[in-house]
Amino acid sequence: MRSGVIAQKIGMTRLFTEDGRHVPVTVLKLENCQVVSQRTEDKDGYSAVQLGAGTAKVKNVTKALRGHFAVAKVEPKRKLAEFRVAPDNLIEVGAEITADHFVSGQYVDVSGTSIGKGFAGAMKRHNFGGLRASHGVSISHRSHGSTGQCEFPGKVFKGKKMAGHMGAARVTTQNLEIVRTDPDQGLILIKGAVPGHKGGWVLIRDAVKKAIHPDAPLPAALRASNEDAPAEEAPAEDAVAEEVVAAAEAQAEASDEGKDA
Repeated sequence: MRSGVIAQKIGMTRLFTEDGRHVPVTVLKLENCQVVSQRTEDKDGYSAVQLGAGTAKVKNVTKALRGHFAVAKVEPKRKLAEFRVAPDNLIEVGAEITADHFVSGQYVDVSGTSIGKGFAGAMKRHNFGGLRASHGVSISHRSHGSTGQCEFPGKVFKGKKMAGHMGAARVTTQNLEIVRTDPDQGLILIKGAVPGHKGGWVLIRDAVKKAIHPDAPLPAALRASNEDAPAEEAPAEDAVAEEVVAAAEAQAEASDEGKDA
């Protein structure tokens, strides 16, 4: 079990294939998706990683979270989420996950908060057919009809499909295909629509109903830090000393020529 990522929904567009077909895709962006904390079997009883994404102003962060981020040595994050992982796939605190954490052709599950629709009727909320649109219904064409029973039990059961608040709920869309990734810009292009409005935060995980892609990196695709980059070889002390001596001799010769002139 690998860690998921936190991404921000940018919008939708389409990609054209080589045979001229177009594929509708949702563009998701990874912004400073870093590991903030770990959960281990010995300390917490389960294995997980806490990720943070985005950048938050310090004044908008509580003192408790400021200390939490300070311990991890990361900038304050706008969104926090926890992902269960196998003990072998724990990621070091402070590591940043890149967009190539997922590969083209892989299937993922995307969770987010759906767009709120406010108070909606039964036809819009539950796809009811409504009443007759011609004769004999007066002005009740879009009503949901009767909701109770006869004398026994003589009540409306809880959970009855009726008009009410629609949307603004946690929704998970399963088995969405990764079309393309761009690690340089932090973009993930997913075929189809994902829950939420533009600018909303979504959680992307490996699909639970399909096998993990063989090319998926383990434990994650991480951005190389400056410490890992090969350092430039420093010039040897003898070479530096020779350069200094040569520069001094050249300056001395130039001054002697000026005096002779």
